[in-house]
Amino acid sequence: MFNRFKEKLSGFKEALSSKIAEKVSLAEKLTGKINGNSEEAENSKTISGNSAASTEAISSHANRLTGQKESGSSATSSSASPSARPIASDRASDRAEVNSKPKSRFSFLEKAKSLIFEQEVILEEKDLEEPMWALEMALLESDVALPVAEEIVREVKADLVGKKKKIGADTGAIAEQSLRSALISLLSRNHLDFDEYIKDKEKPVKILFVGVNGTGKTTSIAKVARYLMDQNYSVVLAAGDTFRAGAIEQLEVHGEKLGLKVVKHKTGGDPAAVIFDAVEYAKAHNKDVVLADTAGRLHTNINLMDQMRKIVRVTKPDLLIFVDEAIAGNDAVERARLFNESVPIGGSILTKTDADAKGGSAISIAYITGKPVLFLGVGQTYPDLVKFEPQWLVDRLMGEAEA
Repeated sequence: MFNRFKEKLSGFKEALSSKIAEKVSLAEKLTGKINGNSEEAENSKTISGNSAASTEAISSHANRLTGQKESGSSATSSSASPSARPIASDRASDRAEVNSKPKSRFSFLEKAKSLIFEQEVILEEKDLEEPMWALEMALLESDVALPVAEEIVREVKADLVGKKKKIGADTGAIAEQSLRSALISLLSRNHLDFDEYIKDKEKPVKILFVGVNGTGKTTSIAKVARYLMDQNYSVVLAAGDTFRAGAIEQLEVHGEKLGLKVVKHKTGGDPAAVIFDAVEYAKAHNKDVVLADTAGRLHTNINLMDQMRKIVRVTKPDLLIFVDEAIAGNDAVERARLFNESVPIGGSILTKTDADAKGGSAISIAYITGKPVLFLGVGQTYPDLVKFEPQWLVDRLMGEAEA
């Protein structure tokens, strides 16, 4: 599960490690020169005096640089005509404005002190250009949608800029921690606790399943039914797919295995009427949840999409769940977006997640639709349905837990 995603991340880690190593080497050369200039003063002092001398040397070096700039500015301003004074004033105000903004760059003194006394380097924005490009490419190659990849890169970059890295510490751990935080933040934005939703909703809870053909929609209904039964809810199945040959029989087989009532009409009947009857049956027999199947359809099929809107209008479902395959990648994300525009969905189920090597659809679909992922299908049997939790998914994306 998600093997390709883990492989692609190695490029990001290597790029970040390379940049940090380059920065450490450059900083050590620079501070070596400063320490050389202050060597005579250091020889006459104790160990504690050494630290003070280094600090003084660093400060004097920084002050000399500043003094050179200021003296140059003074000479220029003294020889300038009165008409140049407003320009100098404007420049001063520009500098003040820049200084008032949050720093993305750090002074020479800060960086040198950090390296000498704390044995740390400070990551700056310019250091992250190549690693962030490597990260974005890794995400896109893992089927993460472009807007989602850009958002993740922004969050990782914001977390890393200004971060201090101990010389000799594991750079890969820094990269992974920033990416983990960004992923959990992204996946948690539209999170919905399915258990709490069912518990709090007025009974019977009406749940409608929609999606394209052949993505495991009917099997997912049976898995959700088993999941609810394990929590002591009573369930009724509605055979609302009256279009596909064998769809009613398929749901009946699941119903028999699970010991559930299946409300059905003949093939070719009105699916809205089937689901309406199932809801009435649930009310009459005090059932907790109605799970309704519908015909698989592409968003481009105008007649079937019109039928879907009619079903929603007549049955007024509490929750409309979109079902698609995780292995479909960006296609699944785009289909979810288009379904959501036609009949607003309440959440998604991604099937065949156990066969997904990339993980892009699981990361992207909630962000693009603005609706949560509710479950992940991870196998063939009824128990192979995992309630979606951001931590569970990120652990497996990062290779920190078994699939």
